[in-house]
Amino acid sequence: MLRLRLPGISAAYHFPFISDTFLLLWIAPKITAFYTRVCLKANHRNSVILFLAEIQQKNGVFLMKVLILSCNTGGGHNAAAFALKESLEFHHHEAEVLDLMRLGRKHTSALVGGAYVKLVSVFPAGFGALYQLGELVRKFPWKSPVYYANARLGNALADYIDQNHFNAVVTTHLYPAETLTWMKQKGRLTIPCVAVATDYACIPFWEETNCDYYVVPHKDLIPEFASCGIPEEKLLPLGIPVRPAFARPASKEDVRRHLGLPEDAPLFLVMSGSMGFGKVHLLAHELVSRLKSGEQVVIICGNNKKRARSLRLQFHKNSNVHVVGFTRHVAEYMAAADVLFTKPGGLSSTEAIVRRVPLIHTDPIPGCETKNRAFFVSRGMSVTGTHQKELADAGISLAKDDARQIAMRDAQRENSHPQAGTAITHLLEKLVSE
Repeated sequence: MLRLRLPGISAAYHFPFISDTFLLLWIAPKITAFYTRVCLKANHRNSVILFLAEIQQKNGVFLMKVLILSCNTGGGHNAAAFALKESLEFHHHEAEVLDLMRLGRKHTSALVGGAYVKLVSVFPAGFGALYQLGELVRKFPWKSPVYYANARLGNALADYIDQNHFNAVVTTHLYPAETLTWMKQKGRLTIPCVAVATDYACIPFWEETNCDYYVVPHKDLIPEFASCGIPEEKLLPLGIPVRPAFARPASKEDVRRHLGLPEDAPLFLVMSGSMGFGKVHLLAHELVSRLKSGEQVVIICGNNKKRARSLRLQFHKNSNVHVVGFTRHVAEYMAAADVLFTKPGGLSSTEAIVRRVPLIHTDPIPGCETKNRAFFVSRGMSVTGTHQKELADAGISLAKDDARQIAMRDAQRENSHPQAGTAITHLLEKLVSE
């Protein structure tokens, strides 16, 4: 029987038909959400947290409050963060996604994110040069400037964690891992911390961080991460978390009907990343020029409104070309596609292989995306080309070759981790309960 006395309320309430376990798994999260909204005093809110903790301990089940840190440099890190949040909440835990840079000065997040977008979209070779510089600097026996820059946010992050009573912290980006490392060194981090790598390579400076565990996308990457200096016992090949929608079975005909697309025509999907990077307009031109009557092309431009306007103007007379801006239905569009063209971002590529869609990797952002593409191509999970004409021809050829599609889907199945979010959730549960 549950006997409940909430702080700030004089009466106690008896619920003889409600077990503590039922309260824990269903009612408690809702009480917490509601009651903390109406409580004006912090001590009342803390009392609710303590009350729930007692129930958790009594039943041998631990509900966690997890902070997930990201950084607004492209959409992949954020996508992984929100996918993990969705998994944690599905398992009745509380989770918050925070852009670390928002703990800095007023415009820090916008400046960091804006600088990244500007560099990779206007001067991608410059980003590649910085990546190579990072590969050089990582060989030096001292901390990088990246570490010291992010260490400046350590006190602010430590205060935020303490004030909000988090049980664990996860980062899907290198920068917060640097901050957490500084906090551990200064004795300001007392809860478990886990880093999630979102590229199929050990990017520069992961090795100078100190997290409790590192989740890597694939078991074959463990030697690379270990050779860079991360202890092998800390490396867990659990995969990159993606939203459950990408793993959910879907009928191609039903999805197309829902999206307003022809149900029986070959359909090519072209994605340029969340920011609309790459030479998508050139690829679209090459692809559309080779289409037979009735074949469809869907182009997703992400947040790049200028690119979307330009493409709509370019193909406004072609009813077989559909230009889409930002959408929350990427999983559905992938399910509708016969072939997907996308740059080799870690998240979009992972979403594609979880969805099992025949995959053409387009031009990478130099650096980690180059390594992502090589990883996928070497394992038969994608094909690529050296220029737009070759990419278009590769996609059309793949759409006609059922045997190659089956082989590619098999390779994707063997090398993907659709339940990565659940696996990371269970890891956190274990760490918090110990």
